[in-house]
Amino acid sequence: MGKVELIGAWSSPFYRRVIWALELKGIKHEHILEDLTNKSSLLLQYNPIHKKIPILVHDGKPICESLIILEYIEEKWPHLHPLLPMEPHERAMVRFWAKFADDKGLSIWMLFRTTGEEQAKAQKDTLDMLTSIEQHALGTHPFIGGEKIGIADIALGSMIYWFQVLENVLELKILKETQFPKLFKWFNNFKQDSIINKNLPDQHQMFVYFNNLKKKLMDASTYV
Repeated sequence: MGKVELIGAWSSPFYRRVIWALELKGIKHEHILEDLTNKSSLLLQYNPIHKKIPILVHDGKPICESLIILEYIEEKWPHLHPLLPMEPHERAMVRFWAKFADDKGLSIWMLFRTTGEEQAKAQKDTLDMLTSIEQHALGTHPFIGGEKIGIADIALGSMIYWFQVLENVLELKILKETQFPKLFKWFNNFKQDSIINKNLPDQHQMFVYFNNLKKKLMDASTYV
């Protein structure tokens, strides 16, 4: 199997995606936690292009970007809890929704980082994104693409879990069970999985962290 190391930061949903994938497959790994305000030489060495986490280091070779890392993990250890369906069209749809989470999930962070008209637009974009998931991503299976948690569930699950924290920080309520019943049912299935549940970050700790971060962003904006 070789040595597996994961460079990340506890507050990052993208780092958490990789943890979930490794844990679901039962792959032993070591964690190297980063202070993103003072990035280490190791991080800059392994990801000199984007200088971001997470970074998976397998036998000394780095792989960057969370979705690419998930694909690598699946290709390297396909026999351990498969993260993609066998049928080609189903595999394509799982990849579609995983990329959708990355592309459209940006609206959540814009909602967190902005005010005024920009925030109003981000709120509309977030609502549209959630509506698309509710209407098109979720079917008769417990998870997206099948009976087991896969790449799309991991990508969307990280987005929704963090969004619930940011809603509390912003004192907004966009994700309502009455409006998104299928999404709530899917997400409950996801976070109640024993491996996922055991590896969820504490929401109170996250609230404190992101609440402080929001205050810093607001303070900084007053001097712009």
